[in-house]
Amino acid sequence: MSDRKLHRALVTGVGAVTPIGVTVDLFWKGLCSGKNGIGRVTNFDPTDHIVQIAGEVIDFDPELYLERRVARRTGRFAQFSAAAGIQAIQDSGINIDQSNKDDIGVVIATSGDAMAMGPEWEKYLDKGSRGVDPFIITRMGQHMASARLARQLGIRGPNTTINTACASGTDALGHALNLIRLGQASAILTGGAEAMITPLALSSMGRMGALSKNNNDPEHASRPFDLGRDGFILGEGAGVLMIESEESALAREAHIYCELAGVGWSFDATDDTAPDPEGQALAMKRAILDAEITAGDIDYINAHGTSTQYNDRTETQAIKIALQQHAYEVNISSTKSMTGHLAAGAGGIEAVASVLALSNNVIPPTINYDQPDPDCDLKITPNESISAKIDVALSNSFGLGGQNASAVFKSYKAL
Repeated sequence: MSDRKLHRALVTGVGAVTPIGVTVDLFWKGLCSGKNGIGRVTNFDPTDHIVQIAGEVIDFDPELYLERRVARRTGRFAQFSAAAGIQAIQDSGINIDQSNKDDIGVVIATSGDAMAMGPEWEKYLDKGSRGVDPFIITRMGQHMASARLARQLGIRGPNTTINTACASGTDALGHALNLIRLGQASAILTGGAEAMITPLALSSMGRMGALSKNNNDPEHASRPFDLGRDGFILGEGAGVLMIESEESALAREAHIYCELAGVGWSFDATDDTAPDPEGQALAMKRAILDAEITAGDIDYINAHGTSTQYNDRTETQAIKIALQQHAYEVNISSTKSMTGHLAAGAGGIEAVASVLALSNNVIPPTINYDQPDPDCDLKITPNESISAKIDVALSNSFGLGGQNASAVFKSYKAL
């Protein structure tokens, strides 16, 4: 039996690029005020598309974070990752130098630019082998969400990309947490980034029936847990946390938001698209066990809450299974009501939302919550943020296909 020490992981920095704000401050103000980030697609003409609405990032300038030449050779998803990651490391106050650059890593979840590959394939069909972009892989490959950020900062620690569908962002947090615990790095930038608002993605998911087709009223289209919900809204952006070993954070007297105390994983093993409450509950139970808390300790749940009929009903059942009677007492909200669903990046911005909720003792609202659903009968926070003491927050991410991950954040207390 090894007596190797396990290190605690503390959150010392946050960064966000979202449809309701391209900095953490703007994101938090948007969450607290119930800002809507959903509108008609502007990146291309959606007139003839089944789905014409999404949560786009507006007023984002990648050249605030990357040199122009580098920005032009970087996919939009990786631009978001770099921006949110640079914000997080600046917020943490870590000064990167020769003494620590080998000990800081990056773990980012993303789908990359797979849904934007169509134009490149058309170039090949039109011009042949010699007409294609030689930098497709370095611009569009999934690995670039982590690689671009680390290269920009010059950090040489573990560098990993995660994709487990919509569970990816929280999955990434868990991998980063274990790297810190095992001493593989003293600090990790971790979260998720996504830029999937393309004709192909909206068309495919629209035909599947997953997306809202409320094209004439985008401001009210994302309505998690509301009886009138009709599908999720695809969003884009990035959320990144700086998590740091307790020893490192205390040594440099860092500002500590909270502790990333535990992560739990599971797989439904039932269906390619339909969620399973038992599988989702298992991820929450494992996160609670890993964090060494009880279900009754949880003050706030940032729900997966996608705004589909099936998912919101299933997550309600799963929370009841995992938390038992306490499920009816805990404050719950879905910030996807404001940002849309960032797919692989969702767990990243929702982790940032959870950390900010805990550190500010504020529950963000679920906007557009007008008609309670009898099948979603938990304590949903409707339309306006509320003040509440939060010592423990749980963030859920459940993937299409059955991958599940839950993360527990709690107020930091020295042992």
